[in-house]
Amino acid sequence: MGQKFKRRQWLGLAIALCTVIIACQPSTPVATDPAAPSNSAPASAPLVLNGTGASFPLFIYERIFSEYRQQVAPNLSINYQPTGSAAGIQQVISNTVDFGASDVAMTEAEMAQVESGVVLVPMTAGLVAIAYNLPGETTGLNLSRAVLADIFLGKITRWNDPLIAASNPERTLPALPLTLVHRSDGSGTTAAVTAHLAAISPEWQTDVGAGLSVAWPAGLGIKANAGVAAQIQQAEGTLGYLEYSYAQRLGLPIAAIENQAGNFMEPEPASGAAALRDAAMPADLQVFIPDPVDESAYPIVTYSWILAYAQYADAIKGDALKQVLSWGLTEGQQYSQELGYIPLPESVVEQAIAAVERIQVGS
Repeated sequence: MGQKFKRRQWLGLAIALCTVIIACQPSTPVATDPAAPSNSAPASAPLVLNGTGASFPLFIYERIFSEYRQQVAPNLSINYQPTGSAAGIQQVISNTVDFGASDVAMTEAEMAQVESGVVLVPMTAGLVAIAYNLPGETTGLNLSRAVLADIFLGKITRWNDPLIAASNPERTLPALPLTLVHRSDGSGTTAAVTAHLAAISPEWQTDVGAGLSVAWPAGLGIKANAGVAAQIQQAEGTLGYLEYSYAQRLGLPIAAIENQAGNFMEPEPASGAAALRDAAMPADLQVFIPDPVDESAYPIVTYSWILAYAQYADAIKGDALKQVLSWGLTEGQQYSQELGYIPLPESVVEQAIAAVERIQVGS
């Protein structure tokens, strides 16, 4: 009975995390004219912005939108649904949302399909954790580069495999089957993991490659970061990848991954910031870091972008989006570390704000 309840509990969490709506109703009138007395000014109409895309930045976007509503614009509702990076890109192309979000910047070909044009805004950065569920294990498992690739290639299928044991000499690993889980939907988290695997494994590069979706050689497909988190939480012997803040919130054991310098690093904001140091943001605001070289870097990190239109015919919506993005890039970065994300480097913030300023509003 308890097991069934626990299973339902975590499945409920997965569903809840995959459908987040951040909304507000005004508690007091907001003056349309800043110079007018607050007790006589007409109330501005409630405004709704709709966005969808990456589940990776869900918690930081949730916090930024909530804090902005409370501190700056109580009449603004932001409905953001974490449907995955591929869906975010497609919805922007289809012009069915006010903004999208992706952990992979849109390609030139994709942006060419958007009549209003696209402005890419790097909004946050984060880490991809390799989480697992083993009896009595809470932390400290080391996974070498070769082992990580072999697990995802389906070559390592038991936890007491000698290759895993070699990097964990002080542990007695159980003779359990290793059940691999991966994303089934088009995912920026997948893009970050597969880019790293392609960088460290010639076999992966040749046979599988990198992208939002790949033909996985092994494992069970699960939708969304929250779904992967719930699956790992429920099933002993399971290992999978997910955005670090999901694993952190659920208290999942997280592996230390061998970086390019040969050091085993756990995901945390400091090791993530070390990874970002080696990758300057270019003028087109598209940068990927498949295998950072800093000796203290965690090896699987990614930026995450807001996909805004270059032109908004609705000036009110366009202005509102520009304001909330600018606030999130400045005031909003203070919430990154406590939520498990990496605060953007100052130089990237400056470039991102310049990108927001290029957004045109009005017909």
